[in-house]
Amino acid sequence: MSADVELDGVWIKFGDFVAARDVNIDIPEGGFFSFLGPSGCGKTTILRAVSGFLEPSEGVVRIGGRDMAGIGPNKRPTALIFQNLALFPLMTVWENIAFSLEVRGVGRADRRRRADELLDLIALPGQGEKMCHELSGGQRQRVAIARALAAEPDVLLLDEPLSALDLKLRQHMRTELRAIQQRVGITFIYITHDQGEALTMSDNVAVMREGIIDQVGDGNTIYDHPESAFVASFVGENNLFRGKVTETGPAYAMVDTNVGPMRARVAASRGERLAKGDSAFVFVRPESLKFANGDSFDNVIDATVHTGEFEGHFWQVFLDIAGGDKRIKMSLVNDGSSLGHEPGASVKLGFSADLAVALPEGPLAAE
Repeated sequence: MSADVELDGVWIKFGDFVAARDVNIDIPEGGFFSFLGPSGCGKTTILRAVSGFLEPSEGVVRIGGRDMAGIGPNKRPTALIFQNLALFPLMTVWENIAFSLEVRGVGRADRRRRADELLDLIALPGQGEKMCHELSGGQRQRVAIARALAAEPDVLLLDEPLSALDLKLRQHMRTELRAIQQRVGITFIYITHDQGEALTMSDNVAVMREGIIDQVGDGNTIYDHPESAFVASFVGENNLFRGKVTETGPAYAMVDTNVGPMRARVAASRGERLAKGDSAFVFVRPESLKFANGDSFDNVIDATVHTGEFEGHFWQVFLDIAGGDKRIKMSLVNDGSSLGHEPGASVKLGFSADLAVALPEGPLAAE
């Protein structure tokens, strides 16, 4: 079974503090949906409201079309995986997985059979008799998922479950987690501050800022077509240029920035449109910058190489620009050749207007 989840005008307040402000989200059944944002933005608060550990101050939470008001966590068709996993150290792996079935009064043989089925699902066959401390971090993570699935929820809620893992294991587990979700077909709602996790696994992502949903969309849309300065500065890396709009049209704007005029795509920001004279930000991703080398670009700026860092698959080049208020970054794919520019070299950088976005001035993500 699976169910859709709807948050309709949800506000969550703690005294005068507003943790979630007029949240309206429709999460389709069977999808992988992530809430992405910095610490303190309200994403875990939203998860607690869906799970029943917190009642909204205003608004309605519906699961499968049913209003969840007054229905406690143990009566909702949800299961929650905590950040610390909360596995029972004195139980074997299979006993951990089947615990919810034991609470329901399911017999031992049926519990063991279901636990073995779930161990096969999470690619840990034959591991049921082990104790949890005998497993690796990634294996314990999978056991926590199996234990949640044993309760046969319509919606699985995951509160930053990969945050304690090292980088390589985290990258491996997000692939595993997405594969498990696709196999079981139930709705996953995932909470994270890690953009890689959200973009890699999710069908759709809601980017949150100070209790507000700033943008909802699939990973490509969130990354390539940000609708606010916060989303552009929080999701991935971006070079920021500040300026005033000198010309505007339906698709592009000219912005007189601190390093010269730039032509960039126009993005609607919650219905706002840039007008001549408006303060604006122009964002350009590091991978969108190229050494001009005589080629024709919509935008060309003069810069001085500060340092080049070799990362194997990429060169990360940091550059100073006259009039710029901070150093900018360019990412170049390693093609087997040297960078070709020493620190202190004067260069010209080019980029397409289609790979730059002009947005109304607004709050930025903390660095």
